[in-house]
Parts: sequence; structure tokens; C-alpha cells
Amino acid sequence: MNYSRLAAAALAATVADLAYGFVVYGNLMASQFGQYPAVYRPADDTSHMPYLMLGVLIAMIAATWIYAKGYEGGSGLQEGLRFGAALGVFVVGAVALVNYAVMQVGAVLCCWFAAAAFVEWLIMGAIIGLVYKPAVSPRRAATV
Repeated sequence: MNYSRLAAAALAATVADLAYGFVVYGNLMASQFGQYPAVYRPADDTSHMPYLMLGVLIAMIAATWIYAKGYEGGSGLQEGLRFGAALGVFVVGAVALVNYAVMQVGAVLCCWFAAAAFVEWLIMGAIIGLVYKPAVSPRRAATV
């Protein structure tokens, strides 16, 4: 595993995800979140922003490590998009739909969140795939 490229990919994805989150969740979807003041903090309350940034960094380190472990030797962009799509589907199920089931939020917000999260992970997967390069070519499993 190429640890310097792993760190670079995680950092690049963190910066990109924070920018994506600002535009999509912080601006485009702000009115949707604003409909649920008992669930979400007001837009002007940035007191917990360091936790958000730390959470994104931790997630991107984990995602990049998972990507590196599953890297099959193909085009970084193609592998990154496949990886991002897989994580996007995971987040739609594990986060968007589960949150819809347990939080008192509407179906419209759930759908917007699911779509935004899927696109988010496609982009992050592509960035991780483009930045991460293995230290050596991975060995293919022998077929029997």
C-alpha cells in the first residue's frame, strides 16, 4: 500500500467533500434542513464545525484505505467511480433510508439527501481513484 498517496487521496477527498457539502448541503438543501429545526442545527450555528471537518477527514481516510485494499489494477478513474457508486448505494441505504425511518423528516428531504449523497460518493470515489496510486502493481488471485 502506498501510504503517501493514501494520505494525499484522503486529504484531496476531504477538501473536495467539504466544498461539496458547503454547496449542496449548506446552500442548495438548506431550506429542506430548515424545515426541521428540532432535528438540524440552524445554518448560522457553526459551533460544531470542527467535528464535521474531523468526521469528514476520518471518513475519507477510511474510504481511501478501503479503496486501496480493493484496488484491482485498472484505471484510477474507472475504479474510483465503481468504488464511489458502491459507497453511494451503501450510504443511501445505511444513512438516508435509515434516517428517514428513525427521524421525523419528510420523504422529500430523504430523496434529496439520498441523491446528494450518491453523487457525493461518486465524486469522492473518482477523486480517490485519480489521486491514489499503488506502490506496486497488485497481485491477481490465481484462478483454479
